[in-house]
Amino acid sequence: MRTDDLISRLSAGLTPVRRVPPPLLAALGWLAMATAVVALGVAVSGFRHDIEQRLMLMHEQVNLAAALLTGTAAAIAAFHLALPDRSDRWALLPLPFAAFWVSGLGWGCIQEFVDQGFPALSTSFGCMRFIIGFGIPLTLGMLWMTRHAAPLRPGPVAALAGLAAAAIASVGLSLVHHLDAAAMVLIWHGGSVALVTFLAKRWGARAMRVMGPS
Repeated sequence: MRTDDLISRLSAGLTPVRRVPPPLLAALGWLAMATAVVALGVAVSGFRHDIEQRLMLMHEQVNLAAALLTGTAAAIAAFHLALPDRSDRWALLPLPFAAFWVSGLGWGCIQEFVDQGFPALSTSFGCMRFIIGFGIPLTLGMLWMTRHAAPLRPGPVAALAGLAAAAIASVGLSLVHHLDAAAMVLIWHGGSVALVTFLAKRWGARAMRVMGPS
C-alpha cells in the first residue's frame, strides 16, 4: 500500500479539533462573565448603606483588591493547568494573594481586639448564601470551560475554579452586605470561600467528566 493511500485511509472521517483559547484570554472571558453575574446580584441587592465611607478606608480598599487579585490569579492558574504542557507550579500563583487577603483580615481582627476587646460574634448566613449561591454556578461555568482537563489535572483545576469563583463573589458581597467586625468577615467570607473551594475540589473532577471533552 502506498503511503498516500495509507494516510488517506487513516484520515478518513476525522473531524477538525477546535483549538483551546489561550489561558489568559479564557480567564478574561470567564472574569467578564463572573463580573456580570455578581454585578447583577449587587444591582438586585443594592449597595450597603455605608459603601462610600467604607471604600474611603485604606484597609477596605486593600482587602477588596486582595480578594479580586486572588480570584483573578486563581482563574489564570486554572486555565493554565488545564493544558498538558503547563507546569504544576501554576497552582501556586494565587497563594500569595490569598495569603495577603487572609492576613489583612487577620490583622483587622487583632486591631479590633486591641481597641475593643474580643468582639461579639453573630451568625450571618446571608454571607454564606451569597458566596455559595454565586460561587457554585461560576465554578461550574469554569469547569465547563476547562472540561478538556478532565483526564489531566481535574482536582487542582476544580479547586482553583472554586477559589476563583468564591473570591470574586466575596468581592461582590463586600459591596452589599455590612459586617461590623473583621472577625465576622474572616469567619463568614473566608469560611464560605473555603467551603466552595472544598466542594469544587471534592466533586469538580466528576462534574468535568460528566460534561465531556470539549
